[in-house]
Amino acid sequence: MRKIIAPCGFHCIKVNHLSVSFGEQIVLRDVNLHIHCGSLNAVIGRNGAGKSTLVRAMLGDVSHGGDIEFRDTKNGRMQRLKIGYVPQSVNIEKNTPVSVYDLLASFESRYPVFLPKSRGLQRRIREALRIFEAEELLDRQVCNLSGGQLQRVLLSLAIMDEPNLLLLDEPVSGIDQNGMELFYDTMNYLKKHYDLAIILISHDLDYVRRFADHVVLLDQTVLKQGSVREVFSSREFERVFMEGSQERWHAKPAAEGGEWID
Repeated sequence: MRKIIAPCGFHCIKVNHLSVSFGEQIVLRDVNLHIHCGSLNAVIGRNGAGKSTLVRAMLGDVSHGGDIEFRDTKNGRMQRLKIGYVPQSVNIEKNTPVSVYDLLASFESRYPVFLPKSRGLQRRIREALRIFEAEELLDRQVCNLSGGQLQRVLLSLAIMDEPNLLLLDEPVSGIDQNGMELFYDTMNYLKKHYDLAIILISHDLDYVRRFADHVVLLDQTVLKQGSVREVFSSREFERVFMEGSQERWHAKPAAEGGEWID
């Protein structure tokens, strides 16, 4: 059984003056973030604000200016940053003969997955799947999983290497309400029991209001960041989500879910 390591509060990820341009188009400029382990950090903003590009830059998938560093604030030593990632969607062709075990094992082992299964590897894969209530999916073909099942498998894969930073790009898009509640509960579990920081790209403002420790309002650059109260009550938040619209944000009780209403 994996030994639980509670967040120490000393590790942090710093994003310094990050910028991304595609030709003449500036997508991100002078983005600065300071994120601690044991925290859920929600990045919100309008469509086209650069949220997914921020994730891609942190993964090293796009060229960027500025730098990203991982620090141990207790003694200042630099360490290698390990990142777990769950994308918005994954395209898997029908009839692809890859099981959930094969998928996870291929990322964790240097040996071909058709060789006899290592007991240690099997145990690690089962433990990761168990956290997301997905252990029964071990021998299922990935192409036959529902959206919610695939999401749980990808989350299991993302934490197997015990990352310092977990990046989630709209991970609940297309997931039903039960799947969303399981996801939210699991994020709280990870936040309390894993020594990592979570950055979540989300359009679900009610979820952000209920669960985020830190909120970043992004529109090419950071317009506002801080606690939920600080960001949601800010002029910047009002300008991005409310001005020029006859709609307003109505925070219904948690059981009903917040939504935009006329």
